[in-house]
Amino acid sequence: MHRVGVLALDGVVPFELGIPARIFGAAVSAAGEPLYSVTTCSVDGRPVRTDADYELVVGHDASALADVDTVVIPPSHALGEIQETGLLPEDLRAALAAVRPGTRMVGICTGSYVLAAAGLLDRRPATTHWKEAEQLRRMFTAVRVDAGVLFVDDGDVLTSAGVAAGVDLCLHIVRRDHGSEVANAVARMCVVPPWRDGGQAQFVRQPVPEPDGSGTAPTRAWALERLEEPLTLADLAAHARVSVRTFTRRFRAETGDSPGQWLLRQRVERARRLLETTDWPVDLVAHRAGFGTGASLRQHLHTAIGVSPLTYRRTFRAMRDAA
Repeated sequence: MHRVGVLALDGVVPFELGIPARIFGAAVSAAGEPLYSVTTCSVDGRPVRTDADYELVVGHDASALADVDTVVIPPSHALGEIQETGLLPEDLRAALAAVRPGTRMVGICTGSYVLAAAGLLDRRPATTHWKEAEQLRRMFTAVRVDAGVLFVDDGDVLTSAGVAAGVDLCLHIVRRDHGSEVANAVARMCVVPPWRDGGQAQFVRQPVPEPDGSGTAPTRAWALERLEEPLTLADLAAHARVSVRTFTRRFRAETGDSPGQWLLRQRVERARRLLETTDWPVDLVAHRAGFGTGASLRQHLHTAIGVSPLTYRRTFRAMRDAA
């Protein structure tokens, strides 16, 4: 039986804390025998504060991690010293020192910060919640942060994005350990998809700032009303009444993007809204968003968020119906 140790830190998020026990606990052999045991511990064995209005009592201290095959670190909203200095508190450093070499390490959401501070992500690919990715990248420059994926499997070190992405990662581990049949059975038991297409980019909204009447903002507002037209850089510069070179320079200074990149992102955003809120055929959505053809929309949407238009629509239509 594969032994999993879950380390609950102060400020732990209860939902993610419960994911390993729920997913791994549902994995059984063809004979119905459990394939994993899950032990939850805190650094010192004492109750831990959560980010909710209650504490949790755990049955073990971190010495339990010396006897497991996989260590999972769920997210905490009270990482404090780690997110401020990039250093592990001494008690947490000592707790992780008990982990045997070769143990598989898993960080869910901001659990990635703990792995990074321990040096386990140096020169490795990793991810975290999209809102935390830029800070993780700034603090730990040796980590190759990918903010667009649901999880990263780098062999003996795995990381996931936030919240439900922890489910995706734990199911992936079951699939890696025991195959698709077992993982699919776990997904059915837990009433979750066995696999989700795309990455976390599909869940990120990037609202357009309100025009303020200065710089290129009026032209951006004008362009947003004409996304289905074949706008060119010359069209945009002409509306702003400046040269193409001046417009491009000002536009990048104000938005951080080239005009072409910005237009593409706004068209993807419009297509996403239309896929969520209408039953229009993909070709019509493509036309109204300024992509011209369904093939063009499929290509750009897959590049931007990793899924096809129909997959995106099914995902968010199901979410809307469930709400």
